[in-house]
Amino acid sequence: MSDETCTPLTLICVGSSFALSGLFYHLYKRKREEIQQLKKIPKVELNEELLRQLHALHHNRLPYVAIEGVVLPDGEPLASQYVPRCYGVIQRVIVQEYKKVLNRITNTWNTAKHNRKETTNTVPFSLVPAGIYSTPVTVHVESPMTATDLYLEMVYSRIRKAKETFMGYFEQEMSGEKPWCLEEREEMLKVGSTLTGFGELIMDSSRVLRLRPPQNGQKYLLITSSYQSYLQQHQSSVNMWKMLTAVFGLAGATVLLVFLYRRYLKESEKKGT
Repeated sequence: MSDETCTPLTLICVGSSFALSGLFYHLYKRKREEIQQLKKIPKVELNEELLRQLHALHHNRLPYVAIEGVVLPDGEPLASQYVPRCYGVIQRVIVQEYKKVLNRITNTWNTAKHNRKETTNTVPFSLVPAGIYSTPVTVHVESPMTATDLYLEMVYSRIRKAKETFMGYFEQEMSGEKPWCLEEREEMLKVGSTLTGFGELIMDSSRVLRLRPPQNGQKYLLITSSYQSYLQQHQSSVNMWKMLTAVFGLAGATVLLVFLYRRYLKESEKKGT
């Protein structure tokens, strides 16, 4: 391969490697800043000391804290519509219909979504310390549906294909649409799940603790994992972007050095002759 064909290819490889390395470094820095900000958020424990701390504060509130606990309903929980003995405090049922639509230009049937129906039910719930279900220290979670990126566990999923009839076949050919399948899915925040909340913590006049969306503009987060697991997930992302930055940076540098070394050898050979 001549130098003329090698040089553009080498430059493309080197440039792409350094560009990707720069992109990954940007993502690494942003994720590292996120985890540094997370670690600055005060983590409080559900105990009597927290009650005393809030009682001593002006307005009996902490503007933004992280608090971890186990989900328990304040009254009767929600029962799953599909799974026996499965209970939660937030329930989302999604029914999605799929149809085949005829593209008359290419004479092919394409899948399309139709008539999505979504129903969400909630009941009041609180967080209690892990392993302790009869403690007087609990925190009531307010406005959970306004939380950012609230994850609900999928407890049921089923896809049922539509039945075709002889008469329906001709109707479908005429209309250009035919039912394909029906997907049913149920998601829940289950009773007994570990939940970590990031928000404003207050103690009302009845000495009831309440976690609510912060008034200072910070994100209201409800994470279905422990506080430590949430930090570890962010740290894993930091490590991944850091590794990719190094790999692509070294790859670009290696290709560049190999190319320069080969050019050096060729120049030495020309001078030697």
